[in-house]
Amino acid sequence: MAKDYPGSPKIHQSESRKLRLTWILGVSGLCVIFYILGAWQNSSVLKPTLSDVSKVECDDPSRVALPENNRHGEQISSPSNDKLDFDAHHHLDIKNTSPVMEKFPSCSMNFSDYTPCQDATRGRRFPRQMLVYRERHCPANDELVRCLIPAPPGYRTPFKWPQSRDFAWYHNIPHKELSIEKAVQNWIQVEGDRFRFPGGGTMFPRGADAYIDDINELIPLTDGSIRTAIDTGCGVASWGAYLLKRNILAMSFAPRDTHEAQVQFALERGVPAMIGVMASMRIPYPARSFDMAHCSRCLIPWKALDGLYLIEVDRVLRPGGYWILSGPPIHWKKYYKGWERTQEDLKQEQDAIEEVAKRICWKKVIEKEDLSVWQKPINHNECIKSREMYKTPHICKNDNADVAWYKKMETCITPLPEVSNDDEVAGGELQKWPERAFALPPRISRETIPGITPEKFEEDNKLWKERVTYYKKIIPTLSHGRYRNVMDMNANLGGFAAAMEKFHVWVMNVVPVNSDHDTLGVIYERGFIGTYQDWCEAFSTYPRTYDFIHADSVFSMYQDRCDITYILLEMDRILRPEGTVVFRDTVEVLVKLQDIIKGMRWNSKIMDHETGPFNPEKILIAVKSYWTGEPSKDQ
Repeated sequence: MAKDYPGSPKIHQSESRKLRLTWILGVSGLCVIFYILGAWQNSSVLKPTLSDVSKVECDDPSRVALPENNRHGEQISSPSNDKLDFDAHHHLDIKNTSPVMEKFPSCSMNFSDYTPCQDATRGRRFPRQMLVYRERHCPANDELVRCLIPAPPGYRTPFKWPQSRDFAWYHNIPHKELSIEKAVQNWIQVEGDRFRFPGGGTMFPRGADAYIDDINELIPLTDGSIRTAIDTGCGVASWGAYLLKRNILAMSFAPRDTHEAQVQFALERGVPAMIGVMASMRIPYPARSFDMAHCSRCLIPWKALDGLYLIEVDRVLRPGGYWILSGPPIHWKKYYKGWERTQEDLKQEQDAIEEVAKRICWKKVIEKEDLSVWQKPINHNECIKSREMYKTPHICKNDNADVAWYKKMETCITPLPEVSNDDEVAGGELQKWPERAFALPPRISRETIPGITPEKFEEDNKLWKERVTYYKKIIPTLSHGRYRNVMDMNANLGGFAAAMEKFHVWVMNVVPVNSDHDTLGVIYERGFIGTYQDWCEAFSTYPRTYDFIHADSVFSMYQDRCDITYILLEMDRILRPEGTVVFRDTVEVLVKLQDIIKGMRWNSKIMDHETGPFNPEKILIAVKSYWTGEPSKDQ
């Protein structure tokens, strides 16, 4: 055998193999060591990353479980699991290294019906003239409540629509005052563990349905030309409730007064409503919003203050829109004894209302038995000429008629947009419902909103159809009748509401007063309803009145304006137990929100954008847990 000398090729090959093996083993050992070290560190300090929190699970696409029947009543069919399941099924223990989570305590039970900006105690500080004390007066920073508003003991998920129109659980709104005070008028009755709403009212003893049929004989209610309505002093909103089957969407409002919880009853029924009053401020809706306005013995002094309140109705009424009045003084010859007033007094009141209506250019359409109907002109050509005869009220000048957030009412006629001939509808003619929902709104076609073009409107409609389709995938209960009262906290052009229409819900479209564009007029032109709102303040509603809240970029808008914790607490106040919230925002904002809502007893999960994981915008789905306050010792 040949001898191997130093430097021979065989020796070099052997040493090379040994070095390579040593290097591989060394690198492998280091990898194992660093892997173990990394795993140990991650188990104690790993923060949620984009990929950790946004992955849609393969085996269960974040389905929202329905609550159990035994908690809520027989009308809900649900799986046996009573916990709303947003937990990941591929488990990884993650320790939160952020500051200590604040756990919000439950407020005492006397806060159960708390309405921050309509608090009776605070209202007493303000003048009683013009009902100023009943207007919005929100708490100062040192008065803000930092606790969770409790549901009453025995609270149950409300009846599904349309059954909810006629029934509500007694323990959800344990107030019998209206059933006693309005017993003769048949507003509401207590039947065992539930309320029943017979559809009665002060001026419609045969029921709201028959009353609306009477109106339909005077003006067209079923051809789609009338879609949006406003009911001032709504009671429990039976008028609005029975208009819904005629595809008319009414905004009902009433003050928080001695008639306990009128608006709360309306919303519990699944009927649109807000706490509100016609006092000194404009009602929070843009000009030319409603196709029809209604007052059935709403006790508003229409002839007072130079017709101020009728002039405000004129502001929000569309060209060609109708105003319907029943109750005093209409048909006074028949009812004057029951109203305990003289015929002379009632005749004088009606004559005064007729005079105000004439001065603001309305035409009396008809008066038949208990109903009287006026119509606003389709343009102001004749009205301008009539100022030679009527010096007051004059036509307003240099005023944005849509401004309605803490804006004083004025005794001047809101001018309509100019027209080229007497037959043209000022501001543009609207299509009939349902085509109106997706037709190009006149405010956009006429370029009255800077930066909003017809192309952007069409793109927005397409976008929200895709997004709501995605919502249906990740929240299957969306199409199962689980939700009825929906709020869009930043409604933009109303695309979300339009896409949600197929689910038999109604949407309160909120346009923040801090928005770059005032689009609420567009939303009304599409046949939907909504209001202005500053989310640094509370919303004008009772607790537990919405099933589903949609918050698109709300917290990016407000994070530098006020403490977002109070916005979340307000959302908790108005959301029903086991209600759902969808947040859309950047992942950084959503992680902050998730940290806060953990202390609010909400379950939540961050998910991918509908376009995929590479979009910086994410979706946070949260569900409020079920819990109630403790019964008082008196109970």
